[in-house]
Amino acid sequence: MFAYYLDLALRSLKRNRVLTALMVLAIAVGIGACMTTLTVVHLLSGDPLPGKSSTLFFPQVDPENPVVGGSTEPRPAMDYRSAMDLWNAHRADRQAIITSSPVKVRLPDSGQPPLLPSMLSTSADFFPMFDVPFQYGSGWSADDDAHHARVAVISADLNQKLFGGANSVGRILRVRDADMRIVGVLKPWRPTPLFYDPWSQNFSKSEDVFAPFTSSMEINKGNFQAYTCWHVPPSMGDLQNADCVWVWLWVELDSPAKVRDYARFLDDYANTQKSLGRFAVGSEHARLRDLMTWLTYRGQVPGDVRLQAWLASAFLVICLFNAVGLLLAKFLRRSGEIGVRRALGASRGAIFAQCLVEAGLIGLLGGGFGWLLTLFGLWLVRQQPVDYAHLAHLDTAMFLVTFVLAVGTSLLAGLIPALRASRVVPGWQLKAL
Repeated sequence: MFAYYLDLALRSLKRNRVLTALMVLAIAVGIGACMTTLTVVHLLSGDPLPGKSSTLFFPQVDPENPVVGGSTEPRPAMDYRSAMDLWNAHRADRQAIITSSPVKVRLPDSGQPPLLPSMLSTSADFFPMFDVPFQYGSGWSADDDAHHARVAVISADLNQKLFGGANSVGRILRVRDADMRIVGVLKPWRPTPLFYDPWSQNFSKSEDVFAPFTSSMEINKGNFQAYTCWHVPPSMGDLQNADCVWVWLWVELDSPAKVRDYARFLDDYANTQKSLGRFAVGSEHARLRDLMTWLTYRGQVPGDVRLQAWLASAFLVICLFNAVGLLLAKFLRRSGEIGVRRALGASRGAIFAQCLVEAGLIGLLGGGFGWLLTLFGLWLVRQQPVDYAHLAHLDTAMFLVTFVLAVGTSLLAGLIPALRASRVVPGWQLKAL
């Protein structure tokens, strides 16, 4: 019977082409607007490390003393002493101490002008913790951290600029005034969002140079980028002893028991520092958020994008009501035909099913045009000067959602008109013929 209903639906759509076009347009415009914003929200709220994000945690304590502004949340970074205390405790399966800064980079004995990329200063666990992919070589070792080794890992972009994309492992890179040996080159890697850096924009580009934290402290001489101070530091090159937050930590904990133990350790550390008078607050400002909780807290999806998604959904509802009215008008215009079918023995259920098949076909056509409008909408997003513009592409999941939503919306819109059409009284219609 489905094939029969489909044939009737096609005949009906051809007979009333203007009305059909209006219904398809109503569904398509609503789907296009809604799916454009839903796709952006879907991409922005995605898990940057599927299958591993639940084991990665961002510890925070609040070294600020006194606390300014009555904040109930700690700063996103720590002072040097607190970060080193937590790192040296080795209470996690893996841990990475991190800070970042712009740095002057060039090739020794080269006539090329120096570049000013961003450098991430971290520890050896950074690469296995975050599943960083390598094109050539690998990261450095824990011994390199301990011995302040002058080694570096560079991005695929920087490798292309300096070495034309060739294997540059073993080559020398001059960072500021120090020579560093390249031990690894990354594959193209742009985590989305840039979850590991609390100071960055969510969808910024990752760094071009990665170096051991211990070596960077010597090479960069305190010229690190993002920091907040509550006392004026004695010298900008002595951030180790300054009352400033500019270092942060990520830890990997592979079991709930280890998470609970680390949380207790973090609370105990904060309370101990408070009792010593170094912290103004203790465990009440200590936090241990997993990766996805941290991204939610820091506002992974911009508020304006969420607002646009709600407005687009409301617009789809308006299009739904328009489709209801158009379908009702279409079906009631065929009351005579429906009356004859009922008189010949068709049940109310058969009429109801026939009308829903027609509504579903309209939804399928609307989904096709809505998909094209979605692609156009995402292209417009990519032209905007926002840091997430490069993400605006339709993936397979959202492609399928486009058609499911279109057909589902049209079937929902067709329920009342189909029910009304199925209740046509055959006798009244036959009298009118």
